Amino acid sequence: MSRALPKYNKRRVTFIGGAAAVALSGTVIAGFALAGETPDSGAKNARTLAGPGTITCPDVRSKLPAVPASAKAEVDRNLTLLNTQIQEANKRLVDTVGQGGPNFVQNAILGPLKDKRVSTVNRIATAIGRTAAKPQGLDSLAACTLNGAGTNAGGGAAGKPQAGGNAGNAGNAGNAGNAGNAGAGTITCPDVRSKLPAVPASAKAEVDRNLTLLNTQIQEANKRLVDTVGQGGPNFVQNAILGPLKDKRVSTVNRIATAIGRTAAKPQGLDSLAACTLNK
Repeated sequence: MSRALPKYNKRRVTFIGGAAAVALSGTVIAGFALAGETPDSGAKNARTLAGPGTITCPDVRSKLPAVPASAKAEVDRNLTLLNTQIQEANKRLVDTVGQGGPNFVQNAILGPLKDKRVSTVNRIATAIGRTAAKPQGLDSLAACTLNGAGTNAGGGAAGKPQAGGNAGNAGNAGNAGNAGNAGAGTITCPDVRSKLPAVPASAKAEVDRNLTLLNTQIQEANKRLVDTVGQGGPNFVQNAILGPLKDKRVSTVNRIATAIGRTAAKPQGLDSLAACTLNK
C-alpha cells in the first residue's frame, strides 16, 4: 500500500497537469481568436469599411417639357439608360478601388459617364424635337459628382492603404510602363466627312463646326496619350482615353446627322464611325 499510493498520486498529478495544459491551451487559442477578430469586428480596416463613395447625377426627367406621345417610348428608354449608366459607373467605382493615379476616377469613370450622358440626353432632346419644341440645355445635366468618398484604400507597392479617397488614389506603383500606354503611339479614327451625303446649305455651318470638333477631339486625345504615359493599369488607355473619345464622337456625329436631317434625309449609321484605335 505504501508503494501503490505514490504511483496513484503520480498519475493523478499527471492528469491534473494535463488538464491544466488543456485549460492553458484553450486560453491561448481563445486569446488568438480574439486578437484575430479585433481588426474585423472592431475597427474594420479601411479596405473593407471606407468605401469608394457614390456617384450622383442631376435628374433629367424632372427637367423635361411635356413629352409628345410619339416620343414617349424613346424618351423612357433613354431615361432608363441614364439610370443604368449611373449604376454601371458606381459598380466600376467599387471594382477599381486603389487603381490608377490621382485623377483616375475623373478620367476613367466620371469623364466617360458624362460623355455617355451627353449622348443620351441629346437623343432625348432629338426625340422630343421631332414633333415639338426641342428642349435646350440638357447637356448641362450630364456632369456627375463623386460624393462621400472614404479612404478607399488600395494596395500600394508594400500592401499599405493609400489614403485620400478614390478621387485621390496615390499611385499604384506597379503600373508604370503598362502595356497600354508605355510607348504613347497615335490614335486614329474613321473619317466622317467622306461618309456624309450632300449637306444642305442650311446645315453646312453646323456640320463644318462639328467636323472641326471631331479633329480637335482626336488632337486632344493624342495629347492626353502623351501626357499620361506610364499612368494607370493595363486598360488605362481604353478606359480613360479611347472610351471617352468614342462617346464624344458619338455625340458629335449625332449632331451632324441631326443638322442634315432638318432639311434632308437624316444619315444613318454614323455612330459606327465613332470608335477609334491606338496604333503603335
